[in-house]
Amino acid sequence: MARYTGAVCRLCRREGMKLYLKGDRCYTPKCGIDRRNYAPGGKGQSRKKVTEYGLQLREKQRARRSYGILERQFRRYFDAAERQKGITGENLLRLLERRLDNVAYRVGFGDSRAEARQLARHGHLTVNGRRVSIPSYLVKIGDIIEIAPGSKEQARFADLAETAAHKTLPPWLEVDLEKMRVRVLGFPSREDIDTPVKEHLIVELYSR
Repeated sequence: MARYTGAVCRLCRREGMKLYLKGDRCYTPKCGIDRRNYAPGGKGQSRKKVTEYGLQLREKQRARRSYGILERQFRRYFDAAERQKGITGENLLRLLERRLDNVAYRVGFGDSRAEARQLARHGHLTVNGRRVSIPSYLVKIGDIIEIAPGSKEQARFADLAETAAHKTLPPWLEVDLEKMRVRVLGFPSREDIDTPVKEHLIVELYSR
């Protein structure tokens, strides 16, 4: 399975904003963008003229990197969103939010989407009582996502209820932290998605 294995702080610096790819570390002075708030590379501090295409490309890269998705898979999500009824950009974000790793991240099972993705790959998550090791699995209304019974006793989940209680939970998810269980009540609206992305620029990019 292809995935990005480089330094994630470089991605935030390239996009010029925090993407919170390292979880709690992003809130500390060790955050890469707080220490060096300019693009990586020898010409990172030089001013560049930004074209319309450049703005669209950066918006697409920002969305793709926020959710930890490579280019080919991101394009497949866009094609699926385009085939659905409604606004393509909102459909795209809604599909990305429905990913199993994103749901686990949103409710605090993982400090970052990368950690939540690892939980899924290692078989720590179940959907409707069955283990699902595919991070890109799209949850449906009524699905119940839980920490697998054999994993609940692990040290990493010992303080889950306490740490997850500080997160702002999406209204489309119902969470029982004591049972480490999540129920999907519906699909997110655009107002429920706080990812800093201007999705209409992504649509314009792929429509060129």
